[in-house]
This record gives sequence, structure tokens and C-alpha cells, in this order.
Amino acid sequence: MDKIYCAIYTRKSTSEGLDGDFTTLDNQRESSESYIASQKSEGWIALSEKYDDGGFTGANTERPALQKLLEDIEHGHVNCVVVYKVDRLSRSLTDFAKLLELFDQHKVTFVSVTQHFNTNSSMGRLTLNILLSFAQFERELISERTKDKVSAARKKGRWLGGRPVLGYDVDKKEKALVINEKEAKIVREIFEMYPKKGTLVEVAEALNARGILTKHMVFETGSSFGGKVFRKKDVNEILNNYTYIGKVNYEGAIYDGLHQPIVSPELFAQVKKMMTENKARPCYLRKNTLSPNLLMHILWCAHCKTRMVATYASKKNIKYRYYVCHTAHDRGYEHCPTKSVNAQAMENAVLEKVSHIIASSPDLKDRNLVINNSAWELLFPQERRRVFNKLVKSIEYDPASKKLAIEMNEPGIEELEKEIA
Repeated sequence: MDKIYCAIYTRKSTSEGLDGDFTTLDNQRESSESYIASQKSEGWIALSEKYDDGGFTGANTERPALQKLLEDIEHGHVNCVVVYKVDRLSRSLTDFAKLLELFDQHKVTFVSVTQHFNTNSSMGRLTLNILLSFAQFERELISERTKDKVSAARKKGRWLGGRPVLGYDVDKKEKALVINEKEAKIVREIFEMYPKKGTLVEVAEALNARGILTKHMVFETGSSFGGKVFRKKDVNEILNNYTYIGKVNYEGAIYDGLHQPIVSPELFAQVKKMMTENKARPCYLRKNTLSPNLLMHILWCAHCKTRMVATYASKKNIKYRYYVCHTAHDRGYEHCPTKSVNAQAMENAVLEKVSHIIASSPDLKDRNLVINNSAWELLFPQERRRVFNKLVKSIEYDPASKKLAIEMNEPGIEELEKEIA
């Protein structure tokens, strides 16, 4: 009589109660061992290896003990998998079908102790699929109920967890947001500062100059979050956060929150209006197909090794275009010597040099892509950029020497430099 080596797999969705003397995993294992012992006459033997997944969901197969079990099956160490209930192995019909296929490939039997069947028989397979369908239905029903519960709680203004924003701490007992007065003072200053400064970068620079850092948290695990210098993005997130006026933003709808506000609705509305009307926004944040910025996406700052983005300023209804290093744009001008350069002067210098390259190159001179003829002038801005990007791979600007390094897309063209006066 051949011996059948049985692996017992146990699982519990949460880690709660797993530190006791006799856990639900122990109960599952004990029941499975008893069943295997009852099949001793058939040559069944329980393996000593424990395949226990405590605190893992059955909605997927990303579980360490299950992966170890599958590895042992592939190596031929297991002839039978025994579980307390079907849903201990999986609650996903798709995943379960894949597991059964793997079991079949390696001639491994699957047995559920409390549901009294195994996959050696066709009736056992049918029963298994029916039970698994109900297990998946139950999981999806629980998921829908959880979403409904979260939605109802958010609409009532409740805080449902996550990292608190600058200005608030968490009352663990009440499970609610409470004001951190020291941080709240900083938040009020940020809202009051923006109308005076006019830009997010200047607000970030002012905060960093005073040594003020973002929200810092240390978790029970010892890991930490935040406590860094302010960037433009950090200021923007604060000024757009409805939490600071005692509201909750859930799926685009605004509800009254149960926490206390830090800034007045009037100041919040004033800042929102200013941010909307502020025209000095970088073009790369808008999908503007008519943008004239020829060097977008290919112009780089040699000092920071980051792209230079297109932006502009308006004075007396005249628009002045610039290319700004992303580091300076995001963290402040003191972080990059490049700062900004005049867009038209930069484009003229690049066009002049690229035109010379085209005219002098055997690979390019016969093409109808010469950029200093009348056809070029008739192209729309986006068409110019499309043609230009076929020729030029990247352009690097060095603020120290005020030189450009141009790398062409076409083979045989070496990197050239053009000094900008």
C-alpha cells in the first residue's frame, strides 16, 4: 500500500487571538489530524511541517505558508492537502480553480474535513465548486457592506483612520481628529501667507527659511513619516484640504465633519479663489496643445539633472515665457543656480544651432525638415514641436558656463555646444 503524505493547511483572516495557548489555527490543525488518523488504513500520514497563515486574507494567494505549500507540492513532497473548510484555502473562485489545476498536475488530492468530500470523486468536485461559489459570494457581500459602512460614516463626518494632516492629532480613544495647537498655528500662517506671497513656492521658501517641517509621525513599529522640508506640493495639499474648515471631502462631495476647524471658511474661500485665478501656472500641468514651448520635455538642467518646465508671467497684459528648473520650481530658487531662463532666447539659440546641424549633415540635409524655411513658419506650435522632437533627443543647459549641449536623435551627429550670450 502506497503512503499518502498529507499537508495540513490552516488560515485565519485576522491576527486577533493568535497569541493564546489554543488558537483557531490549532483547532483547525487538530481536526485535520484526527481526520487523517481515521484514514490510517488507507496509508494516510500527516506531515509534521506546519502550513499556517495567521492574519492573511483568503481573497488572494499572497500568503507565505500557502506559497511554501505550493513549493513543496511542486517538489513532490505532498500527496494530499487537508483543510478544515474550503474557504481556508481560498475565497476566490478564480484562485481556487488555479490551485485545483496545480493539484491535478501533481496528482494531489484535496480534502475538506468538515464538509466531508475530496477531489478524488466527480461528486466531490461538483460539491467543491458549489461551496466555493458561495464562499466568493460571501466575501463580495462583506466587501459591499464594508464600503457602504465607510460611505455612511464619511457622510456623517467621521474620521476613519489614516495619517492625520498637519494641525491635527488622533484621539485613539474617541477615534477622532483633535486640534494640535502648535501645528494649527503653522497651518493658519500658511493660509494667511499665500495671499501675501502669491505663489506656492514662495510660501514653501518662507517656511523652510524658518526651519518649519512637514507633519512628523513615529509609528509603534518604529518607522516614521514626514518631518521634511516643505515643497510646493506640500503647500498646495494644505491649501486645498477641506479638513481645515471642519469639512470632509468624500468622492467629490463635501460634508460637515465632526472635528473642529482651524481656519475660517472665508479665508479658505479667498485662498481657493486666488489659486484658481493665479495665471503663473506651469504649462506642463495643463494639457494645452497650442502651447508654443518648443523645448518642453527635452530641456534639462545640467546642475540638477532634472527637466526644465515651461512657465510664464504676465505684466500689463504682456506674457513673458520662461523655462524653469523643476528643482527650483518645486523647492525654491535657492536650491538651483539655473533658476529660470528666457524661453524665446533659449529657443532661438537652439534653433540656430540645430538648423546649422541639419544643413551640414549628409544624413539630414536632403530632408524636408529644415527649420529655417518658410514651411516651418507656417506650422502650428504643436506641429513644430512634433517635428523638432524627431530631430532632437535632449538639450542640457549648464548655468555655470551658460552653454547648451545638444544631442540629436539621428545617428552620426555628435553632441555639440552653443554658448548663449
